[in-house]
Amino acid sequence: MDKKSSKTKSFLLNLFLPKFCLGCKKEGSYLCDDCRALLDISEFNYCLCEAQGLPKRFISSREHQFTMKCQNCSNKTLSGLYFALSYKEKSLARKLIHQFKYEPYLKDLSETLASVLIEHFVLTGKNKNEIWENSALIPVPLDNKKIKSRGYNQSEELAKELAKVLKVPVLTDVLMKIKITESQMGLNKEQRAKNLQGAFTITNAPLLQGKKIFLIDDVYTTGSTLEECARVLRNAGAKQIWGITIAREG
Repeated sequence: MDKKSSKTKSFLLNLFLPKFCLGCKKEGSYLCDDCRALLDISEFNYCLCEAQGLPKRFISSREHQFTMKCQNCSNKTLSGLYFALSYKEKSLARKLIHQFKYEPYLKDLSETLASVLIEHFVLTGKNKNEIWENSALIPVPLDNKKIKSRGYNQSEELAKELAKVLKVPVLTDVLMKIKITESQMGLNKEQRAKNLQGAFTITNAPLLQGKKIFLIDDVYTTGSTLEECARVLRNAGAKQIWGITIAREG
């Protein structure tokens, strides 16, 4: 689709299916400028310790280009996590993500949420080319049943929007989910890890060799999903694996 056709389609969609801010209901977009200004977009990066363990804050520097882990979380497979928002109860951040994942599914919220993450990268100094060299974005995959039910993978849609700005390829045919798992919601940390055992596999390992991988997901809770994906990717030859989520619980 050329730019002219794309603009025409966007105009018609907005005419017949107008967007309303999920914060204040103002017409025009899913997140108006006033409500966006209320979002507390993180200006820092933190280690992978659980939130109640007071994660260590890292200031952007060359020293932390290769890992953002303190001594307590040094055993994690992930090299670090980038997240823009805190996933708090009844927060606007939580509402945005909920509408992105659940009915009535707002697939095109991916553009808004990706822009929030891009702002986080700018605030933390992660908008430098050296951060993203020789890398790829890999969305956390869903099983076929979930894809059929929702109609899309929210992590993949987010990855596509990030790729437009970061100029990093999205790999959707490398990491696959081969086991239908229970919903992680309501499970504790140990149950979440057990639930995901054997759930993911690699289908195209040569594309991972020596690469820095950025795993894309919506929310980081205990880290079980990203850790299991990272373990599979590391075993297949990925050089570094980082997590990128819209928000972090805690």
